[in-house]
Amino acid sequence: MRPQIKKVVLAYSGGLDTSVIIPWLKENYQCEVVAFISDVGQGKEIDPARKKALRTGASKVVVKDQRKDFLEQFCFPALRAQAKYEGTYLLGTSLARPVIANGLVETALRVGADAICHGATGKGNDQVRFELTVMALAPHLKIIAPWREWNIKSREDAIDYAEKHGIEVPVTKKRPYSMDGNLWHLSHEGGELEDPWNAPSKYVFLNTTDPADAPKKSLSIIVNFKAGIPVGLNGKKTGAVALVEKLNKLGASYGVGRIDIVENRLVGMKSRGVYEAPGATILYEAHRALQSLTVERETLHYSQVLSVKYAEMIYYGQWFSPLRDSLEAFFATAQKDVTGDVRVELNPGRVTATGIRSPHSLYQQDLATFGEDVVYNQKDAEGFIRLFGLPMKVVGMVKRKNK
Repeated sequence: MRPQIKKVVLAYSGGLDTSVIIPWLKENYQCEVVAFISDVGQGKEIDPARKKALRTGASKVVVKDQRKDFLEQFCFPALRAQAKYEGTYLLGTSLARPVIANGLVETALRVGADAICHGATGKGNDQVRFELTVMALAPHLKIIAPWREWNIKSREDAIDYAEKHGIEVPVTKKRPYSMDGNLWHLSHEGGELEDPWNAPSKYVFLNTTDPADAPKKSLSIIVNFKAGIPVGLNGKKTGAVALVEKLNKLGASYGVGRIDIVENRLVGMKSRGVYEAPGATILYEAHRALQSLTVERETLHYSQVLSVKYAEMIYYGQWFSPLRDSLEAFFATAQKDVTGDVRVELNPGRVTATGIRSPHSLYQQDLATFGEDVVYNQKDAEGFIRLFGLPMKVVGMVKRKNK
């Protein structure tokens, strides 16, 4: 028995799933459907999506530019924490979902809706990310997840449903990839990628140049940071959106940021994803280098431990959780001196930090030098090693005695 819904706000992208959801909602809930489109950097997709939503039955379309918030309030904090899920994934989709869901809730409250709807499947992570955000911000709103209700069982079924209702969709049975794009990355799943043995075909990649076709001459860029957050390029202060767009363009031209991984989904299965994240890849490398210069050893090592948990929470959709807030406070403090400049060099398929400088540098050449110095007494190391190694020495003595 379906609940009575008068008005629902749908997180709409214009992709296959959300394209068929509008007529499905009207058929099965007999409710008014308001389409919410979040601009997190999809570019040219937005206007066609707005027109399609109206054409397929939405009473209204709300478009919100969330690009600046997406980067400054979500992506850059994750970057500052060096958050990578399972050490590799830069969390582009995971970070976009809470900002989209936040806009979805704001829209639902403003238009007086009694429910929200999303197009995430029952096998994926996004259903959790959307719904945990709604639960945290507006727990009174009902949630409709068509993939957990309808008789459509596959993307092929969804394509058939779209054709039956005269809805054009951006995928075909010959190109069945599921894609999600924003300023932080473009993801690809499905099709031949479902077999991890299959290398991605050249047709999968849409944003990045094949490294084999990239310029052979390297390119150097200087990224400027303040307290762990990127604030400029080549010494010129640059807004978040313009900064990432510029790095995306430069990185893409060198084929930087292609990531091919098998990851563990929250719901328990493994999935294979191929990602294009040129700008984010450059920023992660630059930030990694700068914090190595400016964060003292114990704080850096503990940050690396907490970074794993931070990334996991983002991936699991727990952005608006108390623990995430607490971890964010830690990283804000730990990164307060991560200010300075990093020179990175772009080459085909890779980015490398080649120079770092900071007014808060903890690197002291007179301590680190292999040349003659008057600061460090090397004889002091003898007593340190004796004390540091004492537990191991005791174990060794006992073992030798008991032989």
